[in-house]
Amino acid sequence: MIETTPSLIVFLIPLAYSPGPGNLFFAAAGARFGLGATLPALAGYHVATWVVTLAAGLGLAAAAGAAPGLFTALRWAGVAYVLWLALGFLLAGAGPEGQGGDARPAGFGSGALLLLLNPKAYVIIALMFSQFLPVGQEAGHGAAVLWITTVFTLNNLVAFTVWSLAGDRLAAHFRDTGSARRLNTFFGVLLAGVAFWLAAI
Repeated sequence: MIETTPSLIVFLIPLAYSPGPGNLFFAAAGARFGLGATLPALAGYHVATWVVTLAAGLGLAAAAGAAPGLFTALRWAGVAYVLWLALGFLLAGAGPEGQGGDARPAGFGSGALLLLLNPKAYVIIALMFSQFLPVGQEAGHGAAVLWITTVFTLNNLVAFTVWSLAGDRLAAHFRDTGSARRLNTFFGVLLAGVAFWLAAI
């Protein structure tokens, strides 16, 4: 697996850095609350990423394949959750505190839930294992799954941290009341667009 790791990373980079429910949410959260306040949600998302990816690699994906309705239900739950996140940004006040100062940054549990309801993540996980899990080497199957899972999670963590930092830096230029409101609206519309895209695929 060490020899194929560079190829795995090259395969994952465009998938991790391209816009999707996860990285757009963290860009928006970074813009609204700052990178530091976004770290608990980042941790929750990537702990869930590691657990789900490991389970998929060890056979959970095959079990889910026997119940195709499960993926459909997951997709619609993801659409609803991303729309709910978008609504939070669209209804936010002018500053990072939100309307009435009641807004709070997402925590560990919210980050984990975002991963669990992110259909793009499941598609990438299935595609990744189909391409990089060694075939016909059952003795090393568990170690290979563990390695691929860890590389995938770390690559995503770096990518999503970059997106969060980019949102944080972007927000630094939108500190006045009108600009902050426009930035929240921009990210809300962007997340809503992702939800509609998920509903259409």
